[in-house]
Amino acid sequence: MIKATVYVTIKKGVLDPQGVAVQGALHSIGFQEVESLRIGKYIEINLDMDDRAAAEVQLKAMCEKLLANTVVEDYRYELEA
Repeated sequence: MIKATVYVTIKKGVLDPQGVAVQGALHSIGFQEVESLRIGKYIEINLDMDDRAAAEVQLKAMCEKLLANTVVEDYRYELEA
């Protein structure tokens, strides 16, 4: 069993309206020190496989095909046995 943790974030230079809204909300409740904020996704996946190289191939395919919109999002992942 391999556990994968995937982090998906909006690429730099791409507008993040959700991040802007949350930053504005934080400012409105007194957190003026928040200079910038971006929203992303955190995904945990348990893979029923033991081959780390094969898991990386599968995980990359999952990210490219569904988990991340690679036009506007970047992704990275971590694997642990």
